[in-house]
Amino acid sequence: MNRINTLTKTYTISEYGGFTREGVLFNGYQSLPKKTFDALEAFILANFTEGAVDTSALLSLSVRRGIKFITARNYVGLVTMKDGTVIEILPKIYSDNIGEAETKRIFLEMLRTVKNIPFKIFNISNLKIDRLNLFEIFISMFVEEATMLVKQGLKSSYNSVENNERFFRGKLNVSQDIKYNYVNRERFFVRYDEWSVNCPENRLLKATLYYLQSLTYYGQNKHNIKRLLSVFDDVDSSKNHEADFAKCITNRSMSHYEKALSWCRVFLRGNSFTAFSGSEVAVALLFSMERIFESYITAKVRHYINSDIEMREQDTQHSLFDHPARAFNLRPDIVLVYGDKTVVIDTKWKLLSKEVRNYGISQSDMYQMYTYAKKYYAEKVVLLYPKTNDIWEHGISFNSNDGVKVEVSFIDLRQPDNSILAVVSL
Repeated sequence: MNRINTLTKTYTISEYGGFTREGVLFNGYQSLPKKTFDALEAFILANFTEGAVDTSALLSLSVRRGIKFITARNYVGLVTMKDGTVIEILPKIYSDNIGEAETKRIFLEMLRTVKNIPFKIFNISNLKIDRLNLFEIFISMFVEEATMLVKQGLKSSYNSVENNERFFRGKLNVSQDIKYNYVNRERFFVRYDEWSVNCPENRLLKATLYYLQSLTYYGQNKHNIKRLLSVFDDVDSSKNHEADFAKCITNRSMSHYEKALSWCRVFLRGNSFTAFSGSEVAVALLFSMERIFESYITAKVRHYINSDIEMREQDTQHSLFDHPARAFNLRPDIVLVYGDKTVVIDTKWKLLSKEVRNYGISQSDMYQMYTYAKKYYAEKVVLLYPKTNDIWEHGISFNSNDGVKVEVSFIDLRQPDNSILAVVSL
């Protein structure tokens, strides 16, 4: 049985968990080795600049009583350091006896629904989630996608070649021919097109495989990458990634390369569709849980409604004011139209509690829902949150004397289907 090499070290925390520097113990925080903590701190500071990603939304750096803290915020995923250290940030899912493997499974199921993520149709049941960190899981996903491509056969295309040849073909490059063959007239410096598998798409795939081979510690990934590389013997590894990405063909004949090339962009650029900097960070794959939760609920609702119901996502048909036109557009996450009746649904990734005023529901969110009810003449307005242990079963209703009713409902992420059915029913 393959096992993860013990040379790699994985630190796993949940949202709003965090780290202290080695030698400093603080309740609720893990201690990171000094080198790793300093590298992560440098990553945060390098990106906390005007025009770059605001890493304070990803990871916050604070000092209390002279102690430095790095705290996870609204993003989940992983940061892989160049020394092999992997930092996993998992969503905070409240449920009895839920383990790390189950949390990863739920997170990956949710992530599959997000647009522009390259593994929407991947079968995560094939993965040993309980034994792999997220980085090895993502590598496995790319390897699976590359394996599917190889089974279909690598794509060939015409490539422009310039070389000093013994036989004349194509067009003579006069200036280079004079330079190299002025004395020796037995060769011709020519330019010609060659039908070959050595196209930009395959060069990028090979470069990604080489890169991941140097980073993975999981035996099965190493074995599969080595086997795949043997198929790329006639392909050069990309030396200029951006130039090769620019040359990639985007037509129907290359559509089956789309997901694999999306993975190549993630790994070769070292980010999750966001520009990060950091000399000690190899790959940062961090995703907004707000966006993931919204996408997941939208996909679930779409699955459970029938063809008689019109569904609009991120609807912009109404604005807060009519004059001037389209002043302050409204944009609910989901609008369902049942003939002459309308249901408006908004999602919020936040854990509510009985222990705080109004359960922790934001006043601005309630203003927003009240406005939706008025502008859409909605039969039902629903604010959706993830399940918590103490108040999720019954939901909460808020009513006003002018007929507005806002329902606060909860989604059990371990068993979401019943929760969704209750929301979409009138």
